[in-house]
Amino acid sequence: MASVRPMSTEKALAKAIETAGLPGASAMIVDKDGIRFSGAWGMRDAVAGKPMALDTICQIASMTKAVVSLAAMQLVEQGKLTLDGPIEGLLPDLADPQVLTGFADDGTPQLRPAKGAITLRHLLTHTAGFGYHFVQSEVLQYFQNTGMPTPGSKANFQMPLLFDPGEKWEYGVATDWVGMAIEAATGMRLGDYLEANIFAPLGMTDTAFRAVLPEDAAKVHMRMPGGEFAIMPVSLGAGEVQSGGGGLSSTAPDYARFLRMVLRGGELDGQRIISEKAIADMSCNQIGELRAGYMASSMPELAPPYDTFPEQHTGWGLGFLINPEQVEGRRSAGSLAWAGIFNSYYWIDPSKGIAGVFITQLSPFGDPGALEAFATLERIAYA
Repeated sequence: MASVRPMSTEKALAKAIETAGLPGASAMIVDKDGIRFSGAWGMRDAVAGKPMALDTICQIASMTKAVVSLAAMQLVEQGKLTLDGPIEGLLPDLADPQVLTGFADDGTPQLRPAKGAITLRHLLTHTAGFGYHFVQSEVLQYFQNTGMPTPGSKANFQMPLLFDPGEKWEYGVATDWVGMAIEAATGMRLGDYLEANIFAPLGMTDTAFRAVLPEDAAKVHMRMPGGEFAIMPVSLGAGEVQSGGGGLSSTAPDYARFLRMVLRGGELDGQRIISEKAIADMSCNQIGELRAGYMASSMPELAPPYDTFPEQHTGWGLGFLINPEQVEGRRSAGSLAWAGIFNSYYWIDPSKGIAGVFITQLSPFGDPGALEAFATLERIAYA
């Protein structure tokens, strides 16, 4: 199906992006049959004045999590991973997990043994107990007292738990451990597994872990006091660990193909990636009465406190945030979503058969203008 771009739609989104003062953005709306809308605006490098294109490669950060979660579910279907057995057999680093209870007067972390083992289900639902140093102040304090790890090193993911597995929902490095479990179960590097089993079958030709981004990739921007942009030199795909929680770079068209596959119950263009049952399991709430979605902040210069739908008791599936209620003029109840730290966002609405992705490269996360532009894209989809 050809891309449809009504002029009023084009103008509405262009106006929202201009009002937001974003450096540049790309966006797509898709359904089960193809592309409903696509476009690119502004600059991939606002300092050098280089324009954004629809297929400009961008760092999608935590939008990686959905892809890696689906890869893990492929292996569950094959019997190479199990959702509810202890994961320590594949990941010895997660044997005998310790829970952080506080800090001594000299800053020494106080630990106790966790009351249960960590499972793949805990990791996929962010209920294992892991955090992020830029989200929870306790994690930042732990690293400040034990030594801040080198970016991209495995030490970034080696930390005590914030609570016993299954007790709460907290956003953190759990999906990075999912990526390491995939490597342990298959004997393949994570990127090689994803290429063979997701990217190549889906035709996602521009999606990969990249230690060095290509010259024509979008730059990550920061706003300066005078209203100008500065470039933030960062590559989340670099380091010894291919980050299952945030290391992929991709494009709007590539990610839209992933979204369409989910909409179609695990199949696209005759390629079945995963079963309909697995997609259904990923798409329903897996955390009971726990509430998902709220993220605190210990480093607001990277990511201020954030909550997608503070008025809803949002749940979490096996890789996705789930809104239990209709959002007026936007997504249906039971839709799936998440985001990336450089202000990229997506949603998948299974009941209406529609999905969308919005990508910009701007820090810090949760930029009000970027969120409003994304909301504009979503309203366009349902107009």
